[in-house]
Amino acid sequence: MYPSQTIKALTGIRRCGKSTLLELFRSWLLENGVEPGQIQAINFEDASYADLTDYRALHDHILKNCRSGAMNYIFLDEVQNVKDFQKMADSLFIRKNIDLYITGSNACLLSGELATLLSGRYVEIHLLPLSFKEYLSALGDRRDLPQKYRSYVTGSSFPYTLKLNGDAEQIRDYLGGIYHTIVLKDVVERKKYPPPPRWNG
Repeated sequence: MYPSQTIKALTGIRRCGKSTLLELFRSWLLENGVEPGQIQAINFEDASYADLTDYRALHDHILKNCRSGAMNYIFLDEVQNVKDFQKMADSLFIRKNIDLYITGSNACLLSGELATLLSGRYVEIHLLPLSFKEYLSALGDRRDLPQKYRSYVTGSSFPYTLKLNGDAEQIRDYLGGIYHTIVLKDVVERKKYPPPPRWNG
């Protein structure tokens, strides 16, 4: 794990596994003696947390649910949905009993902007889709490597595509959805460009 006196910011392309890594961090903590009550996890893609997208409300909610006399581990997924989230992060950072982890889209958590928003207070953990080695590990089978490499290249390295069992049409639709989301949310909304044509694979 990383030092508690830094904000851990997970960045990377959409659907590369940032949320899954947060889940693995939480599992590791629980397996190593941390009590469930010391962990708070909020995913801002879940409408249940819509009332916490004001940074003051989120800040108060977290502090209210912190356990006194113990380290508290805070996991905030898709934090760009919280307006002025850096003000909340700054305030939590100065509390010695809080260890903060955040993820967000690249439209918000680009390296240069992180340096401006959270200067000197964060470590960036940059994720990529699966390497070929990781792809093979997920398959659990190293036979016929040339064919598996062709599947890796043509079927994509995004983790979820492994669940689509090589179905070319489903993979194409899934990748098309990722492409369109990235263009619309990470480019068009950010730069105020006109929307792009629909990608057809």
